[in-house]
Amino acid sequence: MDYADTLAYLYARLPMFQRIGKAAYKPDLSRTEQLMTLTGHPERGLRCVHVAGTNGKGSTSHLIASVLQEAGYTVGLHTSPHLKDFRERFRINGEMIPEAEVVRFVERYRSGFEPIQASFFEWGVALALWWFRERKVDIAVVETGMGGRLDSTNVVTPEVTVITNIGWDHMDFLGNTLEAIAAEKAGIIKQGVPVVIGEADGAVADVFRASAEKAGSPITFADRGSAAPFPCGLHGEHQERNARTAFATLLRLRERGWDVPDETIRAGFRHVVRNTGLLGRWQVLADTPLTVADVAHNEDGMRTVLRMVECQAFERLHIVLGMVNDKDIDRVLAILPPSATYYFCKAAIPRGLDAAELAHTAAKHGLQGSPFPTVGEAMQAASRAAGLNDLVLVTGSVFVVAEVV
Repeated sequence: MDYADTLAYLYARLPMFQRIGKAAYKPDLSRTEQLMTLTGHPERGLRCVHVAGTNGKGSTSHLIASVLQEAGYTVGLHTSPHLKDFRERFRINGEMIPEAEVVRFVERYRSGFEPIQASFFEWGVALALWWFRERKVDIAVVETGMGGRLDSTNVVTPEVTVITNIGWDHMDFLGNTLEAIAAEKAGIIKQGVPVVIGEADGAVADVFRASAEKAGSPITFADRGSAAPFPCGLHGEHQERNARTAFATLLRLRERGWDVPDETIRAGFRHVVRNTGLLGRWQVLADTPLTVADVAHNEDGMRTVLRMVECQAFERLHIVLGMVNDKDIDRVLAILPPSATYYFCKAAIPRGLDAAELAHTAAKHGLQGSPFPTVGEAMQAASRAAGLNDLVLVTGSVFVVAEVV
């Protein structure tokens, strides 16, 4: 098979949560463990940072990887989901995995992993860890999928464990209270491995303290400390919090013998987009009118984006909004500004929520606008309607943003 054949095979063969949602989710590690055995246990001996959380884990992972690159290390980075090219999930020093390596992996292990009936994400974890071993990375930054305890990435034993924060997302999989969600995320805490918590208070913080104590793991709450002493190349107060979490993690790595001087932290924070290829975080698509895309897709993420909006100077606000059908959309719609004009749309994936249905639900929250059959048509309508001093925001789903960046 060539690369196009290989990719078509993978999409047809492996159930993909990014596209079909709940039907692709398999809540246990048995298939991942079988994949580790099949590929010769690439998770063993891998030195890594393991990152979970409801929001900010992608940005935090990229910040940590960028700094380690600046420090001269060969750094693997595994994140999800992707926006344009599924190879975005697998990077070494910012470069995506070559197409030929994907083909080689599939040809080598296809007959072995077909009987396992792994999901796309489980297979991707195996690919990432295998490739990192093949390339002999010094360290990898591994981001979880939605959870923690039963997440496919939870076969690694890291140098430092990171949990960015806890918010309302994936409740049908992780639990209906913040404490339950925290307990699932805390499942990545390993015996004796230092853990950094980005933000937590009250009962959620108690969950993390109890889990760390049980594992004998020293715990650091980054939000109890001072801000990161270096500016971040990502925009917004939430990115300053992510930088603070990344900084606390890098200090723990330094304590464990990793050579991460202050000047590399400064450079890594500043050059994170250039170093790692991060997309979709308050990404400016055009200056006149100001057009911005952000992958916010849950209540906490949207609150953060709206605070960014409040910091901008503009006359009218236009929001191109699309969501997926397995989210608690009412939590998001309830906090969106009624003063904006909305352009409702559906991303080109099976999970996409019908634009007319989204518009109907949004109207119950006082949000007015028109439905469009595609993201592109919604974007065109917003661009035509916007004045030079207006602001156009594209948000609500990773998959909507993927069609405009």
